[in-house]
Amino acid sequence: MLKELEHIKQGMLDAGYICDDNAATVLFLAQALSKPVLVEGPAGVGKTSIAQAFSNMKNIPLVRLQCYEGIDEAKAMYEWNYKKQLLHIQAVSNQSLNVTEVEKQIFSEEFLLTRPLLQVITSETQTCLLIDEIDKVDFEFEAMLLELLSEFQITLPELGTIKARHIPYVFLTSNATRELSEALKRRCLFLYLDFPSPAMEESILRLKIPALKQDLARQVAESLQEIRKLELKKTPSIAESIDWALALVSMGIMELDRQVIVKTLNVLLKYQEDIDLAKARIPGPAPRVSPMVQ
Repeated sequence: MLKELEHIKQGMLDAGYICDDNAATVLFLAQALSKPVLVEGPAGVGKTSIAQAFSNMKNIPLVRLQCYEGIDEAKAMYEWNYKKQLLHIQAVSNQSLNVTEVEKQIFSEEFLLTRPLLQVITSETQTCLLIDEIDKVDFEFEAMLLELLSEFQITLPELGTIKARHIPYVFLTSNATRELSEALKRRCLFLYLDFPSPAMEESILRLKIPALKQDLARQVAESLQEIRKLELKKTPSIAESIDWALALVSMGIMELDRQVIVKTLNVLLKYQEDIDLAKARIPGPAPRVSPMVQ
C-alpha cells in the first residue's frame, strides 16, 4: 500500500501537483474501486488542479464540464442536430417512408451532438471527467448525474441506455456554497482540500517557480498565512500566490519587507477594500535569522 501511495505522489509531482498522503490515498482508492471523487474546499485551493494533474499523470484526455446556474441536459449531456434532422426530412419527403421509419433515421447517432457527459461515455479511449463547481447546479441536475456516477452509463429516451466503452475517472469539485444531495455523496469518495500550510505552500511555490529562492519562498508563504487570516472579500488562491511570487522574481526582489508587500498587493488581492485592510493590518515578514558567529 505504501509503495502504491508513493508511486501516486511521485506521479502527481511529475505532473506539477504536490499531493499529501490523504489525497494520494483517495486517488488510489478511486482507481481501485472505480469511484468518482468529490473534492470540496474553499475557492482557490487546487481542486481543479488535482483533476488536471491526475489526467496528466495517467496521460489521458481531460473532459471538463463547467457548471453554472441554469445549466441543462442539452449543454451537459447531448442534444439533437435539429438543422440536420430537418434537412434529412426534406430529402426523404418524396420517398415512400412512413413516420416511424423517418423517426428512426433522424433519432440515430448520426444526428446526435455529444456534450461532455456523453462524450466520456462514448469515447474510444479512457478519459478523465471533471465536473467543476457542482454546487452551482440545482438538485434536478444532480439527479441527472446519478446514473452516470454509479453505473457509468447514460439513458437517452430516443436511443436507450449507452454504457461506457471505458470507465472514466471522474472528479467533481465543490466550493460548498450549498449542501449537495446525499444520493450524490454516496456515490463518491470524499476529499477535502484546504489552504496549504506555510511549508507546503513554500514547496508549491518552488515547484512552480524554479528561479524562486528558498528564503523568499518562505517569506511569501508566511506572509500569505497572515493575509489569509484577514476578513477579506476574496482570499488569495494558490494560483494568485504563484502569480505574486513570480512578480517578485520578475522585479528582482531578493527579500520581502512591508514596503514590497504594500507595493505588490494588487497582484495578490482583487478588491480595493481588501488591499486597504491588508495595508493597515499586515506587518512585514519575519526577518531571516542568520547563524550566530562563534
